Amino acid sequence: MTITAGIDVGTGAVKTVLFEVNGEETRWLGKRTDRVRQRDPLQLATQAYHELLEEARLAPSEVDYVATTGEGESLEFHTGHFYSMTTHARGAVYLEPSCRAVLDVGALHGRAIRIDERGKVLSYKMTSQCASGSGQFLENIARYLGIAQDEIGKLSQQADKPEKVSGICAVLAETDVINMVSRGISAPNILKGIHASMADRLTKLLKTIGSFEGTVMMTGGLALDEGLVVATRESMVKEKVSFPVESHPDSIYAGAIGAALWGAFRHERLAQLREQAQAA
Repeated sequence: MTITAGIDVGTGAVKTVLFEVNGEETRWLGKRTDRVRQRDPLQLATQAYHELLEEARLAPSEVDYVATTGEGESLEFHTGHFYSMTTHARGAVYLEPSCRAVLDVGALHGRAIRIDERGKVLSYKMTSQCASGSGQFLENIARYLGIAQDEIGKLSQQADKPEKVSGICAVLAETDVINMVSRGISAPNILKGIHASMADRLTKLLKTIGSFEGTVMMTGGLALDEGLVVATRESMVKEKVSFPVESHPDSIYAGAIGAALWGAFRHERLAQLREQAQAA
């Protein structure tokens, strides 16, 4: 049995999970999400990890492997670090075994990843840094409109005449939104237009990673934005991409889940190598 932690240090939030892994069987021991909100991400990750251990009634010495991903490599107490693309891929397969592609939409970028049944990355494509298809951009627009983040998805689905924004640059897109507000365009129609633009970008990314058969799983912070999920399904129908798009209540934890599971695998593998060396 292995107790493993996964810590995904992102730009917008720190996600922390605890698992008990026994062969192919896994059991959740804890999970939490902490918004960064101008705090030091590494200090926040350290605090979140120790508080989660307290909630699970575990001592740090009882955790066999602390795996980090995202920007978590600088955490002093981590055992190993994994690239975020591989952790999101592994986490997506854990959440949905039929998943063969991942749409990871985080604070600064969106990316499409083609994977196999084990969560191995086969190909990927990422948006440019300036792209308006990111969580930070949507958060900025919501703040400008005076809308709470958890209201975005529901409001978007109330649109009756969505207005699309520029899909090339976040600065141009924000200018579009300012002009829409001055013309009296409603918040639902603005948000739906933004979601449609972001969804079209994600669908185009998906079409560049190669053919596959299976479910497309959305991960990252915006996977919980029901308005974006719906817009992505609509965009895929429009583009004649016939794969089911799913999200999961734990999609935001995909990177942390993948880190924890890869950490458990590495811990068990190292233990086997030590045993073989001692037996030789």
